[in-house]
Amino acid sequence: MSEVIDRRARKKAQTRTLIRETAQALFAERGFEAVTIADIAAAADVAVQTVFNHFPTKEDLFFDGHTPWVEAPADAVRTRAPGTPPLEALHAYLVERVAAHVRQLSTPEGRAFAATLEASPALRARERELHHQAVTRLADALMEAWTGGGGAPTVPADPHTAASVTAAIWLAAVRTLIVQHRGVLSGSTGLPADTEEGVALACSVADQVFTGLGSALTSSTPGGLRPTG
Repeated sequence: MSEVIDRRARKKAQTRTLIRETAQALFAERGFEAVTIADIAAAADVAVQTVFNHFPTKEDLFFDGHTPWVEAPADAVRTRAPGTPPLEALHAYLVERVAAHVRQLSTPEGRAFAATLEASPALRARERELHHQAVTRLADALMEAWTGGGGAPTVPADPHTAASVTAAIWLAAVRTLIVQHRGVLSGSTGLPADTEEGVALACSVADQVFTGLGSALTSSTPGGLRPTG
């Protein structure tokens, strides 16, 4: 019985992968708006309903496998090493995220993904929704870290406000660095042609930004940061 279930699960996963890869190839070739679910189903040789069984919307199909950043900032805070301040863990993750994005944009697949996204108002709108989800989840994680006995060595005097503002501002900074300036980060303008040189430069800028934001939080929060325990 378990073998039958495993075989069905593998078949389902294979079908999902086929649909996703077929769709993303069509999007890169024709543009997002020009491709219909029927086009995807025909190219993948599956029924239209099969596509919908795996992906409720065409936007879900496009972004599938490309949105670890929605959950990851909150996860970086929640899974940080004992004694590590939440903002330190978040800072490190976000710099790594910028580096990963620059490397992705150095590949043909990454450039095609970015070009398709930038050309589509519907995809940009969906990306803004995903960004809002990331902000909400990060704010919740920071609140937990600062008020839930999560071992944060210091907490803001007003943790609720600090969590909301920090999540909004820090992720807005990431959005500016790796979404609005995709062309710059890809190395097409402003960065060295060598990918790793571009990574180093982008990470340096990101590090300065998040260092400044951390300092600003400490100085602007009423009462500053106070030690726990």
